[in-house]
Amino acid sequence: MAASDELSVVFAALADPTRRAILSRLRQGPTTVGELAEPFSMSRPAISQHLRVLQNAGLIERTTSAQWRTCTLRTEPLDDVSAWIDHHRGLWNERFDLLDERLRELKERSSDG
Repeated sequence: MAASDELSVVFAALADPTRRAILSRLRQGPTTVGELAEPFSMSRPAISQHLRVLQNAGLIERTTSAQWRTCTLRTEPLDDVSAWIDHHRGLWNERFDLLDERLRELKERSSDG
């Protein structure tokens, strides 16, 4: 999968508020699927679907030990997203600075005339 495709998968996973809430909870450490499901008023299959999306995006790792299914946050895809945003933020800021400069020039010309 190309880097931009991987970013698309991660951004799509992050687009859902339930999945973002799950990731926020996992920042505290590995958690069982049951504990992750507790705060949500949705079925276990719905939670499992959200977890599958997060796992496919590489954002979580799921393990099974006896009857326990545990999820762990993986930050590498978030690092890639952050790097992409930082790169583009720099480009956008540069373009906004150029636009501000151009608007100042136009304003000075109109006030001189």
